[in-house]
Amino acid sequence: MGTAKIPALLCLLAGVVLALAVNPAHGAKTRHYDFFITETNYTRLCHEKSILTVNGQLPGPTIYARKGDLVIVNVHNNGNKNITIHWHGVDQPRNPWSDGPEFITQCPIQPGGNFTYQVILFEEEGTLWWHAHSDFDRATVHGAIVIHPKRGTTFPFKKPDKEIPVILGEWWNDDVEHVLEEAKRTGGDVEPSDANTINGQPGDMFPCSRDDTLKLAVQQGNTYLLRIINAGLTNNMFFAVAGHRLTVVGIDARYTKSLTVDYIMIAPGQTMDVLLDANLTLGSNSRYYMAVRTFITLPVDTIPFNNSTATAIVEYTDSAAARPVVGPPEFPVVLPAIKDEDAAMAFLKQLRSLGNQDHPVHVPTQVDEHMLINIGINFLPCDATNATNSSCKGPQGNRLAASLNNVSFESPAIDVLDAYYYGSGRGVYEEDFPNKPAVIVNLTGDSGGGPLLTKRGTKVKVLEYGTVVEVVFQDLSGENHPMHLHGFAFYVVGRGSGKFDERRDPATYNLVDPPFQNTVYVPKSGWAAIRFRADNPGVWFMHCHFGRHVVWGMDTVFIVQDGKTPQAQMLPRPPNMPKC
Repeated sequence: MGTAKIPALLCLLAGVVLALAVNPAHGAKTRHYDFFITETNYTRLCHEKSILTVNGQLPGPTIYARKGDLVIVNVHNNGNKNITIHWHGVDQPRNPWSDGPEFITQCPIQPGGNFTYQVILFEEEGTLWWHAHSDFDRATVHGAIVIHPKRGTTFPFKKPDKEIPVILGEWWNDDVEHVLEEAKRTGGDVEPSDANTINGQPGDMFPCSRDDTLKLAVQQGNTYLLRIINAGLTNNMFFAVAGHRLTVVGIDARYTKSLTVDYIMIAPGQTMDVLLDANLTLGSNSRYYMAVRTFITLPVDTIPFNNSTATAIVEYTDSAAARPVVGPPEFPVVLPAIKDEDAAMAFLKQLRSLGNQDHPVHVPTQVDEHMLINIGINFLPCDATNATNSSCKGPQGNRLAASLNNVSFESPAIDVLDAYYYGSGRGVYEEDFPNKPAVIVNLTGDSGGGPLLTKRGTKVKVLEYGTVVEVVFQDLSGENHPMHLHGFAFYVVGRGSGKFDERRDPATYNLVDPPFQNTVYVPKSGWAAIRFRADNPGVWFMHCHFGRHVVWGMDTVFIVQDGKTPQAQMLPRPPNMPKC
Protein backbone atom coordinates (compact mmCIF):
# COMPACT_ATOMS: atom_id res chain seq x y z
CA MET A 1 0.00 0.00 0.00
CA GLY A 2 1.37 3.42 -0.79
CA THR A 3 2.91 5.65 -3.40
CA ALA A 4 6.08 4.84 -5.27
CA LYS A 5 9.16 6.63 -4.05
CA ILE A 6 9.55 9.93 -5.88
CA PRO A 7 12.86 10.77 -7.55
CA ALA A 8 15.32 13.02 -5.75
CA LEU A 9 14.77 15.94 -8.15
CA LEU A 10 11.04 15.86 -7.57
CA CYS A 11 11.65 15.77 -3.83
CA LEU A 12 13.52 19.09 -4.13
CA LEU A 13 10.56 20.56 -5.99
CA ALA A 14 7.97 19.16 -3.60
CA GLY A 15 8.02 22.20 -1.35
CA VAL A 16 7.20 24.47 -4.27
CA VAL A 17 4.40 22.18 -5.40
CA LEU A 18 2.97 22.04 -1.89
CA ALA A 19 3.02 25.81 -1.54
CA LEU A 20 1.18 26.23 -4.83
CA ALA A 21 -1.32 23.52 -3.98
CA VAL A 22 -2.37 25.06 -0.67
CA ASN A 23 -2.69 28.67 -1.80
CA PRO A 24 -5.69 30.19 -0.01
CA ALA A 25 -8.97 30.69 -1.81
CA HIS A 26 -9.82 33.94 -3.58
CA GLY A 27 -10.19 36.74 -1.05
CA ALA A 28 -8.46 34.76 1.69
CA LYS A 29 -5.02 35.46 3.13
CA THR A 30 -1.82 33.71 4.09
CA ARG A 31 -0.99 34.44 7.73
CA HIS A 32 2.36 33.79 9.40
CA TYR A 33 3.25 32.91 12.99
CA ASP A 34 6.49 31.95 14.73
CA PHE A 35 6.26 29.57 17.68
CA PHE A 36 9.33 29.29 19.92
CA ILE A 37 9.22 26.30 22.27
CA THR A 38 11.00 27.40 25.43
CA GLU A 39 11.37 26.37 29.07
CA THR A 40 9.81 29.06 31.26
CA ASN A 41 9.42 29.36 35.02
CA TYR A 42 5.84 29.65 36.28
CA THR A 43 4.42 29.71 39.81
CA ARG A 44 1.03 28.25 40.69
CA LEU A 45 -0.35 27.00 44.04
CA CYS A 46 2.77 28.39 45.81
CA HIS A 47 5.05 26.13 43.65
CA GLU A 48 7.50 27.39 41.05
CA LYS A 49 8.63 25.07 38.28
CA SER A 50 9.96 25.11 34.74
CA ILE A 51 7.40 24.26 32.04
CA LEU A 52 7.43 24.05 28.27
CA THR A 53 5.67 27.00 26.65
CA VAL A 54 5.24 28.65 23.27
CA ASN A 55 6.73 32.14 23.26
CA GLY A 56 6.89 32.04 27.06
CA GLN A 57 3.09 32.16 27.39
CA LEU A 58 0.56 30.01 29.28
CA PRO A 59 -1.77 29.56 27.51
CA GLY A 60 0.13 30.06 24.29
CA PRO A 61 -0.58 32.69 21.62
CA THR A 62 -3.94 32.79 19.87
CA ILE A 63 -3.99 32.28 16.09
CA TYR A 64 -6.46 34.58 14.33
CA ALA A 65 -7.66 33.86 10.81
CA ARG A 66 -10.69 33.73 8.54
CA LYS A 67 -12.39 30.78 6.90
CA GLY A 68 -10.39 29.76 3.83
CA ASP A 69 -7.08 31.25 5.02
CA LEU A 70 -3.73 29.48 4.96
CA VAL A 71 -1.79 29.78 8.23
CA ILE A 72 1.97 29.20 8.15
CA VAL A 73 3.47 28.40 11.56
CA ASN A 74 7.22 27.99 11.92
CA VAL A 75 7.89 26.01 15.10
CA HIS A 76 11.38 26.46 16.58
CA ASN A 77 12.19 23.89 19.25
CA ASN A 78 14.34 25.70 21.80
CA GLY A 79 13.22 23.30 24.51
CA ASN A 80 14.92 20.27 26.00
CA LYS A 81 12.89 17.45 24.39
CA ASN A 82 11.28 16.30 21.17
CA ILE A 83 7.93 17.86 20.33
CA THR A 84 5.21 18.13 17.67
CA ILE A 85 2.21 20.45 17.27
CA HIS A 86 -1.31 19.42 16.20
CA TRP A 87 -3.98 21.78 14.84
CA HIS A 88 -6.95 20.22 16.59
CA GLY A 89 -10.11 20.13 14.48
CA VAL A 90 -8.46 21.45 11.31
CA ASP A 91 -9.29 18.93 8.57
CA GLN A 92 -6.05 19.70 6.66
CA PRO A 93 -7.50 18.65 3.27
CA ARG A 94 -5.00 16.41 1.41
CA ASN A 95 -2.28 17.60 3.79
CA PRO A 96 -1.60 15.07 6.56
CA TRP A 97 2.05 16.23 6.50
CA SER A 98 1.10 19.16 8.76
CA ASP A 99 -1.34 17.35 11.05
CA GLY A 100 1.26 16.80 13.77
CA PRO A 101 0.81 13.60 15.85
CA GLU A 102 4.18 12.13 16.78
CA PHE A 103 5.13 8.95 14.86
CA ILE A 104 1.79 8.99 13.04
CA THR A 105 2.26 11.76 10.47
CA GLN A 106 5.74 12.98 11.33
CA CYS A 107 8.87 12.37 13.32
CA PRO A 108 9.21 14.82 16.22
CA ILE A 109 11.00 18.16 16.02
CA GLN A 110 14.21 17.61 17.94
CA PRO A 111 15.76 20.20 20.29
CA GLY A 112 17.45 22.86 18.18
CA GLY A 113 15.35 21.97 15.13
CA ASN A 114 12.39 23.61 13.47
CA PHE A 115 9.53 22.67 11.17
CA THR A 116 7.07 24.83 9.23
CA TYR A 117 3.43 23.72 9.39
CA GLN A 118 0.92 24.68 6.70
CA VAL A 119 -2.50 24.89 8.35
CA ILE A 120 -5.26 24.87 5.72
CA LEU A 121 -8.52 26.36 7.02
CA PHE A 122 -11.11 25.10 4.54
CA GLU A 123 -14.58 24.50 6.05
CA GLU A 124 -13.93 25.34 9.70
CA GLU A 125 -15.49 28.49 11.20
CA GLY A 126 -15.52 29.25 14.91
CA THR A 127 -13.15 28.11 17.65
CA LEU A 128 -10.48 25.41 17.42
CA TRP A 129 -7.15 25.03 19.17
CA TRP A 130 -3.58 23.88 18.74
CA HIS A 131 -1.57 21.76 21.14
CA ALA A 132 1.53 19.63 21.48
CA HIS A 133 0.96 16.05 20.31
CA SER A 134 3.89 14.39 22.03
CA ASP A 135 3.94 12.81 25.51
CA PHE A 136 2.06 15.03 28.04
CA ASP A 137 3.43 18.28 26.59
CA ARG A 138 -0.01 19.64 25.75
CA ALA A 139 -0.57 20.28 29.48
CA THR A 140 1.21 23.62 28.95
CA VAL A 141 1.82 23.81 25.18
CA HIS A 142 -1.57 24.86 23.83
CA GLY A 143 -3.54 27.84 22.57
CA ALA A 144 -6.68 28.96 20.74
CA ILE A 145 -7.42 29.18 17.01
CA VAL A 146 -10.08 31.80 16.23
CA ILE A 147 -11.56 31.45 12.74
CA HIS A 148 -13.82 34.32 11.73
CA PRO A 149 -16.29 34.14 8.83
CA LYS A 150 -15.01 34.90 5.34
CA ARG A 151 -14.73 38.60 4.56
CA GLY A 152 -18.13 39.81 3.38
CA THR A 153 -20.03 37.28 5.50
CA THR A 154 -20.91 37.32 9.16
CA PHE A 155 -21.92 35.21 12.15
CA PRO A 156 -25.32 33.47 11.95
CA PHE A 157 -26.20 35.28 15.19
CA LYS A 158 -25.98 38.83 16.48
CA LYS A 159 -22.40 40.09 16.34
CA PRO A 160 -20.97 40.08 19.86
CA ASP A 161 -19.51 43.20 21.43
CA LYS A 162 -16.35 41.29 22.37
CA GLU A 163 -14.81 37.83 21.93
CA ILE A 164 -12.93 36.15 24.78
CA PRO A 165 -10.93 32.89 24.53
CA VAL A 166 -11.56 30.82 27.68
CA ILE A 167 -9.12 27.91 27.88
CA LEU A 168 -9.81 25.30 30.54
CA GLY A 169 -6.76 23.36 31.64
CA GLU A 170 -5.05 21.51 34.47
CA TRP A 171 -2.01 22.20 36.62
CA TRP A 172 0.36 19.69 38.21
CA ASN A 173 2.75 20.80 40.92
CA ASP A 174 5.02 17.99 39.76
CA ASP A 175 6.71 18.08 36.38
CA VAL A 176 4.29 16.49 33.87
CA GLU A 177 7.15 14.68 32.18
CA HIS A 178 8.00 13.06 35.52
CA VAL A 179 4.31 12.21 36.05
CA LEU A 180 4.27 10.38 32.71
CA GLU A 181 7.59 8.61 33.21
CA GLU A 182 6.59 7.44 36.70
CA ALA A 183 3.35 5.96 35.34
CA LYS A 184 5.29 4.19 32.59
CA ARG A 185 7.85 2.90 35.09
CA THR A 186 5.36 1.51 37.58
CA GLY A 187 2.62 0.44 35.19
CA GLY A 188 0.11 2.21 37.43
CA ASP A 189 -2.29 5.08 36.94
CA VAL A 190 -1.28 8.68 36.28
CA GLU A 191 -1.09 11.01 39.27
CA PRO A 192 -4.12 13.38 39.11
CA SER A 193 -3.61 17.08 38.55
CA ASP A 194 -3.59 19.46 41.51
CA ALA A 195 -5.99 22.06 40.09
CA ASN A 196 -8.18 22.95 37.16
CA THR A 197 -7.43 26.29 35.54
CA ILE A 198 -9.09 29.03 33.47
CA ASN A 199 -6.64 30.69 31.09
CA GLY A 200 -3.81 29.23 33.16
CA GLN A 201 -5.10 30.40 36.56
CA PRO A 202 -6.82 28.22 39.21
CA GLY A 203 -8.70 31.09 40.83
CA ASP A 204 -9.04 32.56 44.29
CA MET A 205 -10.20 29.37 46.03
CA PHE A 206 -6.64 28.04 45.78
CA PRO A 207 -3.56 29.03 47.84
CA CYS A 208 -1.31 31.81 46.49
CA SER A 209 -3.80 32.47 43.68
CA ARG A 210 -6.06 35.33 44.72
CA ASP A 211 -4.07 38.19 43.17
CA ASP A 212 -3.75 36.44 39.79
CA THR A 213 -7.35 35.26 39.46
CA LEU A 214 -8.63 35.96 35.95
CA LYS A 215 -11.06 38.90 35.85
CA LEU A 216 -13.36 39.54 32.88
CA ALA A 217 -14.70 43.09 32.73
CA VAL A 218 -18.19 43.37 31.22
CA GLN A 219 -20.63 46.20 30.65
CA GLN A 220 -24.35 46.03 31.16
CA GLY A 221 -26.27 45.39 27.93
CA ASN A 222 -23.31 43.94 26.01
CA THR A 223 -22.99 40.42 24.58
CA TYR A 224 -19.74 38.46 24.87
CA LEU A 225 -18.70 35.47 22.76
CA LEU A 226 -16.84 33.05 25.00
CA ARG A 227 -14.63 30.77 22.91
CA ILE A 228 -14.35 27.87 25.36
CA ILE A 229 -11.71 25.14 24.94
CA ASN A 230 -11.11 22.11 27.15
CA ALA A 231 -7.35 21.70 26.94
CA GLY A 232 -7.17 19.41 29.96
CA LEU A 233 -5.31 16.10 29.92
CA THR A 234 -7.67 14.14 32.15
CA ASN A 235 -10.87 16.00 33.06
CA ASN A 236 -14.26 16.59 31.51
CA MET A 237 -15.58 19.86 32.89
CA PHE A 238 -18.86 21.50 33.82
CA PHE A 239 -18.87 25.26 33.17
CA ALA A 240 -21.29 27.97 34.36
CA VAL A 241 -21.46 31.68 35.19
CA ALA A 242 -23.36 32.73 38.29
CA GLY A 243 -26.56 34.64 37.61
CA HIS A 244 -26.32 34.22 33.83
CA ARG A 245 -27.59 31.75 31.28
CA LEU A 246 -25.38 30.68 28.38
CA THR A 247 -26.33 30.36 24.71
CA VAL A 248 -24.37 27.72 22.79
CA VAL A 249 -23.99 28.66 19.09
CA GLY A 250 -21.15 26.38 17.97
CA ILE A 251 -19.15 23.27 18.78
CA ASP A 252 -15.82 22.21 17.27
CA ALA A 253 -15.91 25.14 14.77
CA ARG A 254 -19.30 24.18 13.36
CA TYR A 255 -22.42 26.23 14.10
CA THR A 256 -25.32 24.84 16.11
CA LYS A 257 -28.90 25.87 16.62
CA SER A 258 -28.96 28.35 19.49
CA LEU A 259 -29.26 26.49 22.78
CA THR A 260 -29.75 28.47 26.00
CA VAL A 261 -28.71 26.56 29.13
CA ASP A 262 -27.62 27.06 32.74
CA TYR A 263 -24.36 25.13 32.25
CA ILE A 264 -22.34 23.24 29.64
CA MET A 265 -20.33 20.03 29.82
CA ILE A 266 -17.22 20.07 27.67
CA ALA A 267 -14.89 17.07 27.19
CA PRO A 268 -11.12 17.23 26.63
CA GLY A 269 -10.42 18.28 23.05
CA GLN A 270 -13.79 19.91 22.49
CA THR A 271 -14.47 23.59 21.82
CA MET A 272 -17.71 25.52 22.24
CA ASP A 273 -18.81 28.99 21.17
CA VAL A 274 -21.06 30.42 23.88
CA LEU A 275 -22.81 33.79 24.12
CA LEU A 276 -22.95 35.53 27.51
CA ASP A 277 -25.41 38.41 27.81
CA ALA A 278 -24.42 40.90 30.52
CA ASN A 279 -28.07 41.66 31.22
CA LEU A 280 -28.39 41.71 34.99
CA THR A 281 -30.04 44.52 36.90
CA LEU A 282 -27.52 44.79 39.67
CA GLY A 283 -28.14 45.23 43.32
CA SER A 284 -25.38 45.15 45.90
CA ASN A 285 -23.19 42.76 43.91
CA SER A 286 -21.54 43.39 40.55
CA ARG A 287 -19.22 40.35 40.58
CA TYR A 288 -20.05 36.79 39.54
CA TYR A 289 -17.96 33.66 39.49
CA MET A 290 -17.27 31.87 36.24
CA ALA A 291 -16.69 28.35 37.55
CA VAL A 292 -15.28 25.13 36.12
CA ARG A 293 -15.74 21.83 37.96
CA THR A 294 -14.40 18.38 37.12
CA PHE A 295 -16.99 15.95 35.74
CA ILE A 296 -15.78 12.40 36.10
CA THR A 297 -17.03 8.85 35.72
CA LEU A 298 -14.84 6.06 37.05
CA PRO A 299 -15.36 2.31 37.37
CA VAL A 300 -14.55 2.34 41.10
CA ASP A 301 -14.58 5.08 43.73
CA THR A 302 -11.08 4.27 44.99
CA ILE A 303 -9.33 5.76 41.94
CA PRO A 304 -7.95 9.21 42.88
CA PHE A 305 -8.95 12.22 40.77
CA ASN A 306 -8.84 16.01 40.75
CA ASN A 307 -12.12 17.13 42.34
CA SER A 308 -11.34 20.85 42.25
CA THR A 309 -13.32 23.86 40.99
CA ALA A 310 -11.48 26.65 39.18
CA THR A 311 -12.89 30.17 39.13
CA ALA A 312 -12.61 33.47 37.31
CA ILE A 313 -14.56 36.64 38.07
CA VAL A 314 -17.04 38.33 35.72
CA GLU A 315 -17.23 41.93 36.90
CA TYR A 316 -19.58 44.66 35.73
CA THR A 317 -17.43 47.78 35.34
CA ASP A 318 -19.65 50.38 33.63
CA SER A 319 -20.40 53.40 35.77
CA ALA A 320 -24.12 52.67 36.10
CA ALA A 321 -23.52 49.13 37.35
CA ALA A 322 -20.25 49.40 39.23
CA ARG A 323 -20.53 48.90 42.97
CA PRO A 324 -18.03 48.84 45.80
CA VAL A 325 -16.69 45.33 46.37
CA VAL A 326 -18.62 43.84 49.28
CA GLY A 327 -18.08 40.18 50.03
CA PRO A 328 -17.18 37.41 47.61
CA PRO A 329 -18.60 37.08 44.09
CA GLU A 330 -21.81 35.11 43.64
CA PHE A 331 -21.20 31.40 42.93
CA PRO A 332 -23.17 29.48 40.25
CA VAL A 333 -25.41 27.15 42.25
CA VAL A 334 -26.53 25.55 38.94
CA LEU A 335 -23.08 23.99 38.43
CA PRO A 336 -23.67 20.20 38.49
CA ALA A 337 -21.97 17.86 40.93
CA ILE A 338 -18.73 16.09 40.01
CA LYS A 339 -20.33 12.73 39.14
CA ASP A 340 -23.65 13.97 37.72
CA GLU A 341 -23.90 11.84 34.57
CA ASP A 342 -27.55 12.76 34.05
CA ALA A 343 -26.66 16.46 33.88
CA ALA A 344 -23.96 15.80 31.28
CA MET A 345 -26.26 13.71 29.07
CA ALA A 346 -29.15 16.18 29.43
CA PHE A 347 -26.92 18.89 27.97
CA LEU A 348 -25.42 16.79 25.16
CA LYS A 349 -28.80 15.49 23.95
CA GLN A 350 -29.88 19.04 23.08
CA LEU A 351 -27.06 19.85 20.63
CA ARG A 352 -28.15 20.20 16.98
CA SER A 353 -26.40 21.43 13.82
CA LEU A 354 -27.56 24.84 12.57
CA GLY A 355 -28.63 23.48 9.18
CA ASN A 356 -29.46 26.68 7.27
CA GLN A 357 -28.72 27.69 3.67
CA ASP A 358 -25.22 28.98 4.44
CA HIS A 359 -24.37 26.10 6.80
CA PRO A 360 -26.21 23.05 5.45
CA VAL A 361 -26.30 19.54 6.90
CA HIS A 362 -25.20 16.61 4.72
CA VAL A 363 -25.61 13.44 6.77
CA PRO A 364 -24.68 10.35 4.73
CA THR A 365 -27.70 8.05 4.63
CA GLN A 366 -26.09 5.04 2.92
CA VAL A 367 -23.22 3.44 4.86
CA ASP A 368 -20.48 1.48 3.08
CA GLU A 369 -18.45 0.36 6.10
CA HIS A 370 -19.88 -0.41 9.53
CA MET A 371 -17.47 -0.55 12.48
CA LEU A 372 -18.20 -1.48 16.09
CA ILE A 373 -15.27 -0.47 18.29
CA ASN A 374 -15.08 -1.66 21.88
CA ILE A 375 -13.25 0.74 24.19
CA GLY A 376 -11.40 -1.06 26.96
CA ILE A 377 -9.09 -0.54 29.90
CA ASN A 378 -6.91 -3.65 30.06
CA PHE A 379 -3.56 -4.85 31.30
CA LEU A 380 -0.29 -6.11 29.90
CA PRO A 381 2.29 -8.29 31.64
CA CYS A 382 4.42 -6.22 33.97
CA ASP A 383 7.60 -7.35 32.24
CA ALA A 384 7.41 -8.75 28.72
CA THR A 385 10.72 -10.55 29.24
CA ASN A 386 9.90 -12.06 32.65
CA ALA A 387 6.47 -13.65 33.08
CA THR A 388 6.95 -14.06 36.85
CA ASN A 389 7.37 -10.33 37.45
CA SER A 390 4.17 -9.02 39.03
CA SER A 391 5.54 -5.92 40.72
CA CYS A 392 3.65 -3.33 38.66
CA LYS A 393 0.91 -1.17 40.17
CA GLY A 394 -1.80 -2.18 37.70
CA PRO A 395 -4.43 -4.91 38.26
CA GLN A 396 -2.99 -8.08 39.84
CA GLY A 397 0.55 -6.71 39.65
CA ASN A 398 0.30 -6.12 35.89
CA ARG A 399 0.74 -3.01 33.74
CA LEU A 400 -2.28 -0.83 32.91
CA ALA A 401 -3.13 -0.60 29.22
CA ALA A 402 -5.99 0.52 26.98
CA SER A 403 -7.35 -0.76 23.71
CA LEU A 404 -9.75 -0.43 20.81
CA ASN A 405 -11.21 -3.82 19.84
CA ASN A 406 -8.65 -5.36 22.20
CA VAL A 407 -5.71 -3.96 20.22
CA SER A 408 -3.45 -1.70 22.29
CA PHE A 409 -1.82 0.65 19.77
CA GLU A 410 1.97 0.75 19.70
CA SER A 411 3.65 3.71 18.03
CA PRO A 412 6.26 2.68 15.45
CA ALA A 413 9.86 3.89 15.31
CA ILE A 414 9.16 5.82 12.09
CA ASP A 415 5.96 7.62 11.27
CA VAL A 416 3.09 5.76 9.63
CA LEU A 417 2.61 8.45 6.97
CA ASP A 418 6.14 8.15 5.60
CA ALA A 419 5.91 4.35 5.57
CA TYR A 420 2.62 4.54 3.64
CA TYR A 421 3.81 7.23 1.24
CA TYR A 422 6.94 5.34 0.28
CA GLY A 423 5.19 1.98 0.11
CA SER A 424 7.21 0.55 2.98
CA GLY A 425 4.41 -0.10 5.45
CA ARG A 426 5.22 -3.78 5.86
CA GLY A 427 7.06 -4.12 9.15
CA VAL A 428 5.84 -0.69 10.32
CA TYR A 429 2.09 -1.32 10.55
CA GLU A 430 -0.49 -4.00 9.81
CA GLU A 431 -3.60 -3.30 7.72
CA ASP A 432 -5.94 -5.49 9.74
CA PHE A 433 -7.55 -3.33 12.42
CA PRO A 434 -10.82 -5.24 13.05
CA ASN A 435 -14.24 -3.84 12.10
CA LYS A 436 -15.71 -5.51 15.16
CA PRO A 437 -14.40 -6.97 18.40
CA ALA A 438 -13.17 -10.56 18.28
CA VAL A 439 -14.07 -11.25 21.93
CA ILE A 440 -17.54 -10.77 23.40
CA VAL A 441 -17.33 -9.21 26.85
CA ASN A 442 -19.77 -7.60 29.24
CA LEU A 443 -20.07 -3.89 30.02
CA THR A 444 -17.57 -4.09 32.87
CA GLY A 445 -14.87 -5.00 30.37
CA ASP A 446 -14.34 -8.57 31.49
CA SER A 447 -15.49 -12.12 30.88
CA GLY A 448 -16.25 -12.73 34.55
CA GLY A 449 -12.68 -12.97 35.79
CA GLY A 450 -11.42 -9.38 35.97
CA PRO A 451 -9.87 -7.00 33.41
CA LEU A 452 -8.85 -8.41 30.06
CA LEU A 453 -5.31 -9.04 28.99
CA THR A 454 -4.67 -7.22 25.71
CA LYS A 455 -1.85 -7.21 23.19
CA ARG A 456 0.15 -4.45 21.57
CA GLY A 457 0.07 -3.85 17.84
CA THR A 458 0.30 -1.15 15.17
CA LYS A 459 -2.90 -1.99 13.36
CA VAL A 460 -4.51 0.47 10.92
CA LYS A 461 -7.77 0.59 8.95
CA VAL A 462 -7.48 1.24 5.20
CA LEU A 463 -10.40 2.95 3.44
CA GLU A 464 -11.07 3.60 -0.21
CA TYR A 465 -11.55 7.26 -1.09
CA GLY A 466 -15.19 8.30 -0.68
CA THR A 467 -16.21 5.43 1.60
CA VAL A 468 -19.03 6.32 4.00
CA VAL A 469 -18.10 5.01 7.43
CA GLU A 470 -20.22 4.51 10.51
CA VAL A 471 -18.35 3.90 13.76
CA VAL A 472 -20.18 2.86 16.91
CA PHE A 473 -18.00 3.29 19.99
CA GLN A 474 -18.99 0.96 22.83
CA ASP A 475 -17.53 1.64 26.27
CA LEU A 476 -16.54 -1.45 28.27
CA SER A 477 -14.26 0.31 30.75
CA GLY A 478 -16.78 1.82 33.14
CA GLU A 479 -15.81 5.41 32.34
CA ASN A 480 -16.53 7.91 29.57
CA HIS A 481 -14.18 8.69 26.68
CA PRO A 482 -13.74 11.73 24.40
CA MET A 483 -12.89 10.09 21.05
CA HIS A 484 -11.14 12.38 18.55
CA LEU A 485 -10.64 11.80 14.83
CA HIS A 486 -7.97 13.73 12.93
CA GLY A 487 -8.61 14.88 9.36
CA PHE A 488 -12.42 14.88 9.55
CA ALA A 489 -15.47 16.27 11.22
CA PHE A 490 -18.24 13.74 11.69
CA TYR A 491 -21.93 13.68 12.48
CA VAL A 492 -22.82 12.36 15.94
CA VAL A 493 -25.95 10.51 14.83
CA GLY A 494 -26.70 8.62 18.03
CA ARG A 495 -25.80 8.03 21.64
CA GLY A 496 -27.22 5.79 24.35
CA SER A 497 -26.70 3.80 27.53
CA GLY A 498 -25.99 0.10 27.84
CA LYS A 499 -24.98 -2.23 25.03
CA PHE A 500 -25.54 -1.06 21.44
CA ASP A 501 -28.29 -3.03 19.70
CA GLU A 502 -27.68 -2.99 15.94
CA ARG A 503 -31.31 -3.94 15.26
CA ARG A 504 -33.02 -1.45 17.55
CA ASP A 505 -30.72 1.54 18.20
CA PRO A 506 -30.23 2.83 14.61
CA ALA A 507 -33.94 3.64 14.58
CA THR A 508 -33.19 6.31 17.22
CA TYR A 509 -30.52 8.06 15.10
CA ASN A 510 -30.85 11.76 14.27
CA LEU A 511 -30.17 11.96 10.52
CA VAL A 512 -31.71 15.43 10.14
CA ASP A 513 -29.57 17.84 12.16
CA PRO A 514 -27.02 15.95 14.31
CA PRO A 515 -24.07 17.95 15.66
CA PHE A 516 -20.98 18.03 13.42
CA GLN A 517 -17.92 17.49 15.62
CA ASN A 518 -14.34 16.21 15.72
CA THR A 519 -14.44 14.90 19.31
CA VAL A 520 -17.36 12.83 20.58
CA TYR A 521 -18.26 12.06 24.19
CA VAL A 522 -18.84 8.31 24.66
CA PRO A 523 -20.83 7.77 27.87
CA LYS A 524 -19.79 5.41 30.63
CA SER A 525 -20.99 1.86 29.83
CA GLY A 526 -22.80 3.30 26.82
CA TRP A 527 -22.28 3.98 23.13
CA ALA A 528 -22.00 6.76 20.57
CA ALA A 529 -22.41 6.48 16.78
CA ILE A 530 -20.68 8.73 14.24
CA ARG A 531 -20.73 8.96 10.44
CA PHE A 532 -18.28 10.53 8.02
CA ARG A 533 -17.29 10.33 4.37
CA ALA A 534 -13.64 9.35 3.87
CA ASP A 535 -12.89 12.03 1.27
CA ASN A 536 -9.64 13.34 2.74
CA PRO A 537 -6.72 11.20 1.49
CA GLY A 538 -3.92 10.58 3.94
CA VAL A 539 -3.07 9.07 7.31
CA TRP A 540 -5.32 10.13 10.18
CA PHE A 541 -5.03 9.31 13.88
CA MET A 542 -8.08 8.38 16.00
CA HIS A 543 -7.74 8.24 19.77
CA CYS A 544 -9.21 8.99 23.17
CA HIS A 545 -8.35 12.54 24.25
CA PHE A 546 -7.54 11.57 27.83
CA GLY A 547 -3.75 11.81 27.86
CA ARG A 548 -3.12 8.63 29.82
CA HIS A 549 -5.37 6.59 27.50
CA VAL A 550 -3.40 7.73 24.44
CA VAL A 551 -0.19 6.54 26.10
CA TRP A 552 -1.82 3.25 27.14
CA GLY A 553 -2.90 2.49 23.55
CA MET A 554 -6.52 3.62 23.06
CA ASP A 555 -5.71 4.61 19.49
CA THR A 556 -5.76 3.51 15.87
CA VAL A 557 -5.12 4.99 12.42
CA PHE A 558 -7.27 5.41 9.32
CA ILE A 559 -5.43 5.39 5.99
CA VAL A 560 -7.60 6.93 3.27
CA GLN A 561 -6.37 6.02 -0.19
CA ASP A 562 -6.07 8.51 -3.04
CA GLY A 563 -9.06 9.07 -5.29
CA LYS A 564 -8.91 9.20 -9.09
CA THR A 565 -8.66 12.95 -9.68
CA PRO A 566 -5.77 15.26 -8.69
CA GLN A 567 -8.00 17.04 -6.14
CA ALA A 568 -8.69 13.69 -4.49
CA GLN A 569 -5.02 12.86 -3.96
CA MET A 570 -2.63 13.54 -1.13
CA LEU A 571 -0.27 16.48 -1.52
CA PRO A 572 3.40 15.65 -2.12
CA ARG A 573 5.74 15.20 0.81
CA PRO A 574 7.45 18.45 1.89
CA PRO A 575 11.24 18.20 1.67
CA ASN A 576 11.83 19.55 5.19
CA MET A 577 9.98 16.90 7.23
CA PRO A 578 11.78 16.17 10.54
CA LYS A 579 13.87 13.02 10.64
CA CYS A 580 13.48 10.28 13.23
